[in-house]
Amino acid sequence: MGLHGQVVEQPITDTLEINYMPYAMSVIVSRAIPEIDGFKPSHRKLLYTMYQMKLLSGNRTKSANVVGATMKLNPHGDGAIYETMVRLSRGYGALLHPPVDSKGNFGKVYSRDMAYAASRYTEVKLDGVCQELFRDIDKNVVDFVPNYDGTLTEPVLLPTSFPNILVSANMGIAVGMASNLCGFNLGEVCDAAIQRIRDPEAELLDTLKAPDFPTGGQLLYDRRELSEIYRSGRGSFKVRAKWRYVKEENLIEIFEIPYTTTVEAILDKAAELMKAGKLKEVSDMRDETDLSGLKIAIDLKRGTDPEALMQKLFKATPLQDAFACNFNVLLEGMPKVCGVGELLDRWTDWRADCVARCARFTLKQKEEKLHLLTALEAILLDMDRAIAIIRNTEQDSQVVPNLMEAFSLDEPQAEYVADIRLRNINKEYILKRTAEREQLAADIADLQDLLSKPKRIRKEIIRQLEEVRDKYAQPRRTEIVQAQDLPKDAPQGEQVPDYPVHLFLSQEGYLKKITPQSLRMSGEQRYKEGDGPAYHFETSNASELLLFTNRQQCYKTWLHSFDDSKASVLGDYLPAKLEMEEGESIACALLPGEDYAGELLFCFQNGKVARVPLSAYKTVTKRKKLTGAYSDKSPLVGILPLGGEEDGYVLTSTEGRALIFTAGQIPPKSTRSTQGVQVMSLKKSNTVQHAQPLAGSQIVNLSRYRARSLPAAGALLKAEDQGDTQLAMEL
Repeated sequence: MGLHGQVVEQPITDTLEINYMPYAMSVIVSRAIPEIDGFKPSHRKLLYTMYQMKLLSGNRTKSANVVGATMKLNPHGDGAIYETMVRLSRGYGALLHPPVDSKGNFGKVYSRDMAYAASRYTEVKLDGVCQELFRDIDKNVVDFVPNYDGTLTEPVLLPTSFPNILVSANMGIAVGMASNLCGFNLGEVCDAAIQRIRDPEAELLDTLKAPDFPTGGQLLYDRRELSEIYRSGRGSFKVRAKWRYVKEENLIEIFEIPYTTTVEAILDKAAELMKAGKLKEVSDMRDETDLSGLKIAIDLKRGTDPEALMQKLFKATPLQDAFACNFNVLLEGMPKVCGVGELLDRWTDWRADCVARCARFTLKQKEEKLHLLTALEAILLDMDRAIAIIRNTEQDSQVVPNLMEAFSLDEPQAEYVADIRLRNINKEYILKRTAEREQLAADIADLQDLLSKPKRIRKEIIRQLEEVRDKYAQPRRTEIVQAQDLPKDAPQGEQVPDYPVHLFLSQEGYLKKITPQSLRMSGEQRYKEGDGPAYHFETSNASELLLFTNRQQCYKTWLHSFDDSKASVLGDYLPAKLEMEEGESIACALLPGEDYAGELLFCFQNGKVARVPLSAYKTVTKRKKLTGAYSDKSPLVGILPLGGEEDGYVLTSTEGRALIFTAGQIPPKSTRSTQGVQVMSLKKSNTVQHAQPLAGSQIVNLSRYRARSLPAAGALLKAEDQGDTQLAMEL
């Protein structure tokens, strides 16, 4: 909208360049991406403010004081500043070496819901490790720039004497890019940096073994994965929780979880699984975290294998997770994804510049002091004359010029001599000061030599790294677990108790799963009025059940998803439990077995029979429903499990005819939707009414109804052959 309400058109490319790109670059460069010192600007402003407040030593102060003072450098508001402080605090526990020593409730990194206290209730100071973050910062080792209003200056980087970029975990989301750096063990990082300086071709994985996290847990070691991360700065690795089994109480205690998740996320996923009936081994799962630390308790049902359950939980919950690495770092103002080796090289080069700047600063100080002490040596030869000049000079402003003229001194030297206290004008004092010249001269020569030899600067970096390692290194918190150390029989799928059961399915679709012990103690099977038995299977709790319906659909279910029942109850109503369509009913039930071996005969009213392998219904995933389970060209009469090639089957028509055929006469088809082959020839007004195995029929005159070739019309049933021709199978 232009002046006077006029709309001004602007090409989208100009809008992006003028309005969006400056914002995007500001987020990338000034907010979200860490730099070579391992800090974002918000971190650096907070820590430098605390350093200026003399919080590196002394007592803690209220967090609110620090937050208020930091606003002089960071104008983003007290809430954002305090959140930054929380993440850097020891109490929160997000870093291996937190720079903020805290007192009070700062929440926990492993809890989503545990809120931190307000800044007026908590206290902070800088941790001892900050001595290494600010080492020699007052010696011009880093550049300083004005703050946002030009009233103060702040460091561009903190002169960390160890590669903090690899020690402190950091995550940032910018515009069009992101950064996610995992933490490494301080001792291992120092050793790797030293090794890299001495031998750039050395294998980093030998010293920097793997990432390390403050929440502990286990890291599943894959050398190839880590090698790729170390090389490119991108990739992922798996981390998992630590647990123990308490036999006396039959429960599992989880006491360390992956850095990437929270207690609440784990419990939410477990509750979801329990509600879906997929964690039948667990009776209860709760958070027992207290002042002693994190703990998730899992109560087990009797007979549950804790190892198998944990393998299941690792696969189904965030108790095992992946950490995705993206080592995107700002280098000289430009974002770049670096491998570990390149980060160490870049840090070493930058740190070498810091050491050189410190040496130049110290050299200048010593040269200036040596220059001043040279004046003392000059007046030592004629002390009385110097005193007389000062005493006899009438104007104060002439003292320095007179000394300069009398002893050939420059102005700083003359000022130094003139400012010596009266009590120090003695031979002993002056001799001691002039004796310092020898040490100063030696120090100056050493510093000049240091600055002229890059190898000496590298040795100084190594010395400082060794000092940091010896003083601050801690044992690894995240355990490295080799893949071969994991249980060899770690289950790939859902583990369920396996025990014998009897399965009863009624004509209306009520299912009961009864153990042999319960069946022996039970009375007569109970059915709904008008209902009755249809199928009875002797199988195991781990079996799979296939249910074909009159709507050309096949439902898959697992017996372990049903509770053990009794003969005295009606059981589970399958159409409701499996969410069948309205009017859909079960046409056939069978147990496919683990290998889905065998075949099925689908018999249709139009006289056709289709022979389909059972393997056609096997799926890689655990799908609950298959549509198009068989042909829909004609209504289904029955589904018969196929026996041997010579086994006989009987079709009877509404005309009263019967036809016997063998399985060998029906060619097998590989597709489920096949229409089959014509077996029984029918008149227009007639249909196939029943289909059943010959062994279950009442036919006596077998030869009368056999067909030499198909299709055939069959023969009219005689009275002695007319038994119960209804479809009745016990599989």
